[in-house]
Amino acid sequence: MKNLLTLLILVFIVSFSNNLNAQEINTTLEEIPQNYKKRSPIYDYSEKQLNSVDTIPDFVSRSNKLKITGTIYENDGVTPAKDVLLFIHQADEDGNFDLKRHNKKRYVKHRGWIRTDANGRYTFYTFVPGKYMFGNELAQILPIIKEPNKPEYKIESFVFDNDPLLTESCRSKIEETNPNRILKLDKKEGLFVAKRDIILGKELEIYK
Repeated sequence: MKNLLTLLILVFIVSFSNNLNAQEINTTLEEIPQNYKKRSPIYDYSEKQLNSVDTIPDFVSRSNKLKITGTIYENDGVTPAKDVLLFIHQADEDGNFDLKRHNKKRYVKHRGWIRTDANGRYTFYTFVPGKYMFGNELAQILPIIKEPNKPEYKIESFVFDNDPLLTESCRSKIEETNPNRILKLDKKEGLFVAKRDIILGKELEIYK
């Protein structure tokens, strides 16, 4: 009788465990939207509650560590814009986009998300990306913006003041339209620090 009771308890535990695992798998599958593979990566964050600070993967191991701070303002350029999503992705220090795959969707490994705080502020801890060795493009960080109750859109990339490919003519064109794009790097306590403020509606919007 004692052996029978032990066996019944064991069967119940195994059955309960299998059901729990199945529920977890089903929940995971149900959480994947139908448009997951085609939608913008700005929606692919895993945290339930984003905050105003994020760290890009491999930040700690990189030699040219970079802290980017800034404030996102409403169209008037004065009022802080809270609860705005800002997504960035970038190449590694060799200028290559390290591609990964999750749920059959490819993505750039070095990426991050923030949601601006009540004062419109944001901070990214990342590193200075390298230049692609076979191209003549500037080293850059690529951003996407999502305002509350509006579709997401791309804005012009972050570029670097000390980039040798940032020629005088190129610099002049950028400064005429949006000088905030050019990150001026200041070395402090072992990492570079730069600032970029963003004014909603004033940045060049690049829609898909």
